[in-house]
Amino acid sequence: MQKTGGSVAAFVAGVTPAKRRRDAETMLALLSEITGREPELWGTIIGFGSCHYVYPTGNEGDIPVTAFAPRKQATTVYLIPGFAERTQELARLGPHTTGAGCLYLKDLEAVDLEVLRGIIAESERAVRSGTGWEGVTVTLTDG
Repeated sequence: MQKTGGSVAAFVAGVTPAKRRRDAETMLALLSEITGREPELWGTIIGFGSCHYVYPTGNEGDIPVTAFAPRKQATTVYLIPGFAERTQELARLGPHTTGAGCLYLKDLEAVDLEVLRGIIAESERAVRSGTGWEGVTVTLTDG
């Protein structure tokens, strides 16, 4: 995955439907505050910070440390290393579904934003401290 250098503001302004655009604006503010970083476009994903990962198999690449994508069906939040350790927090979050490293939120107004803030902040801390992705080497590339 690579940064595309596009305008985050223009991308968010074009998000539809309006509810998803509202959620994207909320996520921009939330992730900017938590990460202390400026958002950057990685294709259709809005990322904060960057890192290089290497799996034990040798598979490697570059990804944002924390990211989200305003999709038509849901806002997708991408976190390293995923959600296996976050069952208690997820139980308090509100309506959501999860995938391998994805948290799907259909309506941010229906979730507890303080719980979401905690989940994202813990993921950010874990990656930046080097404990965030068991078995995978992660090197921060954003300083």
